[in-house]
Amino acid sequence: MTDTDTIPQAAAAAQPRSKTDLFLSFSWLALQGFGGVLAVVQRELVEKKRWMTREQFVEDWAVAQIMPGPNVVNLSLMIGGRYFGLRGALAALSGMLIAPLIIVLLLAALYGSVADTAAAQGALRGMGAVAAGLITATGIKLIAALSTNAMGLPVCIGLAALTFAGVALLHLPLAWVLLGVGGGGCLWAYRVLGNGGKA
Repeated sequence: MTDTDTIPQAAAAAQPRSKTDLFLSFSWLALQGFGGVLAVVQRELVEKKRWMTREQFVEDWAVAQIMPGPNVVNLSLMIGGRYFGLRGALAALSGMLIAPLIIVLLLAALYGSVADTAAAQGALRGMGAVAAGLITATGIKLIAALSTNAMGLPVCIGLAALTFAGVALLHLPLAWVLLGVGGGGCLWAYRVLGNGGKA
């Protein structure tokens, strides 16, 4: 058994100590989240801080993704609000936005003078490849959390495959994929939960 296998049991007791803890934790998270924040968020909140289990993370991240706005900002609001209400949500949101805002403004001023150089363009392409790798690795790591999903692992994998096909292969608008595949998933989950968790 690995450390990550014991996370769900340990995570139930862990939570942010204060609104300051929320602010500092999300500030640190935001400063690490260049390009692909999913890997960083999962590692910090599930594996290090143990504020949530992998299953809770998958569920909350799904909700954060279908809400308008940046996923990780939505997640910070959800977690802050869960523990400390409106003030907690604002503390987590402030942590997510203040430091990156300052850094982005400084980088924008610096980048304007070197934007056309080959070195700057190559660096951006390299960061994009790394971000894609981080997101893929985290997605693979989180597949294990689907084994306890009420819909069952085969249905979850099928929905994921349909989503991938719709977005990556057929180039369908994200809104249509969310409505079609997401709506179908919601109806199936409703049916399963209505039968006491049996398909």
